[in-house]
Amino acid sequence: MDQNLIATVNRLQDAFAALGPNTNPIDLPQITVVGSQSSGKSSVLENIVGRDFLPRGTGIVTRRPLILQLTNRKAGFNTPPLPEGVKLKEGESAEEWGEFLHVPGKRMYDFNQIRQEIMRETETTTGKNAGISPNPINLRIFSPNVLTLTLVDLPGLTKVPVGDQPKDIERQIRDMVLKFITKPNAIILSVTSANTDLANSDGLKLAREVDPEGSRTIGVLTKIDLMDQGTDVVDILAGRVIPLKYGYVPVINRGQKDVTSNKSIKDALAYERQFFEEHPSYRAKAQYCGTPFLARKLNTILMHHIKSTLPDIKARIHSTLSKYQMELAQLGGGDDLLSSPSNTVLNVITELSNEYRTILDGNSQDLSTAELSGGARISFVFHELYANGIRAVDPFDQVKDVDIRTILYNSSGSSPALFVGTQAFEVIVKQQIQRFEEPSLKCVQLVYDELVRVLNQILQKPIFRRYPSLRDAVSKTVIGFLKTNMDPSNKLVSDLVHMEASYINTGHPDFINGHQAMSIVNEKMHPTKVDPKTGKPLTPQPSASPEPDSASGGFFGSFFSSKNKKRLAAMEPPPAVLKAAGTLSERETMEIDVIKLLISSYFNIVKRTVIDMVPKAIVLNLVKLSKEKIQGELLEKLYKAESFTELLKESEQTVQRRKEVQKMVASLERAVEIVASV
Repeated sequence: MDQNLIATVNRLQDAFAALGPNTNPIDLPQITVVGSQSSGKSSVLENIVGRDFLPRGTGIVTRRPLILQLTNRKAGFNTPPLPEGVKLKEGESAEEWGEFLHVPGKRMYDFNQIRQEIMRETETTTGKNAGISPNPINLRIFSPNVLTLTLVDLPGLTKVPVGDQPKDIERQIRDMVLKFITKPNAIILSVTSANTDLANSDGLKLAREVDPEGSRTIGVLTKIDLMDQGTDVVDILAGRVIPLKYGYVPVINRGQKDVTSNKSIKDALAYERQFFEEHPSYRAKAQYCGTPFLARKLNTILMHHIKSTLPDIKARIHSTLSKYQMELAQLGGGDDLLSSPSNTVLNVITELSNEYRTILDGNSQDLSTAELSGGARISFVFHELYANGIRAVDPFDQVKDVDIRTILYNSSGSSPALFVGTQAFEVIVKQQIQRFEEPSLKCVQLVYDELVRVLNQILQKPIFRRYPSLRDAVSKTVIGFLKTNMDPSNKLVSDLVHMEASYINTGHPDFINGHQAMSIVNEKMHPTKVDPKTGKPLTPQPSASPEPDSASGGFFGSFFSSKNKKRLAAMEPPPAVLKAAGTLSERETMEIDVIKLLISSYFNIVKRTVIDMVPKAIVLNLVKLSKEKIQGELLEKLYKAESFTELLKESEQTVQRRKEVQKMVASLERAVEIVASV
């Protein structure tokens, strides 16, 4: 039963292999082999298998990840017949063969042929130079001489580019290795030469980056027989140097001389066993050394690891399948769903119109808790941006006291005014009311922008990603409709402002009248004094009248102050441009204050009016109208039989994504069947 667990994971790997590199949706338990180029990774794997089958040479030999699935089968038990035309050579056995996932159904009994196929398949992806690829090669080996095991052989870590190798080869290999060993379900098999300092082990340093506690790392020490006489790795095996949860296993591989002289792996394993049994430092623990023990340990570790992770793997397969099935439903099934294109277009228009109204009315079932949306944003435009913008308009930031003084004199004509002139008040207040037009028109634009924002939010739905032509047509139609209604909205808003400026209603109940204004200003300039004893107001004493010939103050004070009496008697003509100057008299000050008080009073009345009326005008001509008319506009422009084919033409991205999701769903459904049998 335990052996079936590893076989189950192997079948899951095969199910996901067709998806391509880095697309496996489930993190499956596997043993990843890492180490530098010279550490002896390939020799360790060949010793575990008991066969020569990996490419050899200088530089980077492993240039693609090799997923090696070993399956133990009992000798003579249900041995399949040889394929027609296949004859075994010397050293080959009908009970040992390899199969590649990319060559399904083809059994290779010649392990030299397996080596050649690995090299050929590598070159199809990476070429004959020293490039690398993350696309794995899946190889299954069936033999009575192996333990059921799954190993991933990764390219050896290197530092210096050699020959045709890319300049960033070190980074490329490092990134590839990290993608495999970073996965939480990966057991890291770190291979290190025993005749080098363990602290400088490239494989171990990389493993510690993703597994600092050493909880899923097992160390393999190679080249034990090449260590200097009198030295050993006992301290490392005891965990006194760099401790690992699964510890270390020392092994002895064939050297290059052994390979050249065709020393068999069987003889190499015999030499390995003899070495550990006879070496004074290792013979007491010889049963825990060597390749056979390493294979058994890896088998046990992998089985326990699969046992502990299988429930989570099952749950993740089911949840991932549900996610992709939902996406596939959104992407649709292609042309088979377009049996009634008229219904499709009609449904899209109806759903868009309903959702548009729902979002603006705030009745959506998907109300956001993170930000304002739809109608709430329009309300913000009205009551925060526009209202505060209107309140911030100050009539006296453009009209100064000297301007009011000039208008007062101009409005009285050739005779000085006896009372405060209403004409000056109306001229100024009309000019200032016109300033409301610009922010009011800007409010129309802001609301238009929010309506387009709502439309774009709806157009993000999967149905519109599937049919880009339909999305573009809907967008063009709705935006065109909104732009068409911008003109009457702008006109109505402008008319509201012009209405206020065209007639100044001094009879408005909230408007302060002239007598009240005079009283307020007079009280401000001449506060009533009260007799402290009686509490009655004291009668003010009349002030002396200014000299009639005084020319130092008043409206024309500065004009005459520079001239002597002789020049004054000459009565020179006034200058071409005559401006008010000089110090304000008490009367002028009072008149200006009264005018300002009247302007402020009426200006505030108009402020309240436009803050109330402009949003109503915009809602009437833009928001409400679009909610009522948008569906009819879309039906009129888009619901035409001759345009259905063009509108419902799917995007290339949708077609490609559907194929990818269909493959993913098929793999996950196969995975569900596989895990259901456990």
